[in-house]
Amino acid sequence: MSISPDEIVLHHYDASPFSEKVRAFLGLKGAAWRSVVTPNMAPKPDLTPLTGGYRRAPVMQIGADIYIDSQTALAEIARRWPGEEDAIGPPFAVNLWADRLWFGVTVAVVFGLIGDRIDPAFVADREKLSGRPFDVAAMKAASTPMRAQWRGHAAWIDQALKEGGTPFLAGARPGLVDISAYMNIWWLGGAFPKVADALLSGFNQLGPWREQIAAIGHGRRIEATGAEALDLARRTEPGPAPMHDAHDPLGLEPGAAVRIAADDYGRDPMAGTLVAATPDRIVIARETPELGRLHLHIPRIGYVVSPD
Repeated sequence: MSISPDEIVLHHYDASPFSEKVRAFLGLKGAAWRSVVTPNMAPKPDLTPLTGGYRRAPVMQIGADIYIDSQTALAEIARRWPGEEDAIGPPFAVNLWADRLWFGVTVAVVFGLIGDRIDPAFVADREKLSGRPFDVAAMKAASTPMRAQWRGHAAWIDQALKEGGTPFLAGARPGLVDISAYMNIWWLGGAFPKVADALLSGFNQLGPWREQIAAIGHGRRIEATGAEALDLARRTEPGPAPMHDAHDPLGLEPGAAVRIAADDYGRDPMAGTLVAATPDRIVIARETPELGRLHLHIPRIGYVVSPD
């Protein structure tokens, strides 16, 4: 059965913590979505034709609109299912904290514990993705001291819940801020549950909160293939673009040829024609003989734009 143009397609893999945020947010909205499982390392032949080379997970697709990074995926879901608890602004600041500051600590704890059992092919892939050595020995050495930092990040959640006096960070109902803050707890808890439980011990508010976020689930997941997702892009056209920001600080104008890459790791560049630049998003058009016209929606925060 072919995928409808208005269906959400998530290109992800089950162990991806960034993908878990999007899955959980879809669950919070009670949404049905198509699941296309992509490998956790290159090559990704059913993903990179859509993105022009970008290969991090997750990527969300709606027809011929491709949402790069969990930032734009979450923003688009919030736009389609608006809720007061998902107001744009502070929840996305929490999201970026979870993605970068806390995630870096979790990486050291998790991979330090895995140690020499890491697949050499995965190490080689991540070295290529990051452009620097994937130093397992350094992670093993840092794993124990980083646990104190990890617990410190978790303590912020517990303190916020206690001082706010509500069951969720967003208030009486869970919101994007809760889903974002949960990501690193989900990842460490899945990889090393005893370690996570020990680091979360004594946090009386965080325990029930964690259980309630886990109970949200993922909505209605319907499996699909990469070939079906490519066919969807081929037979659809992109939707309307957002309003271009006339005060763009880089002086970007629609129609310009641009190149965009992440500023941390996975810096595979995406090139195309600028459709619109907003304070939080860049939209570029790619014309491909295989798939036709695609619009890539890319975050401003964490990505660098340059003339092509």
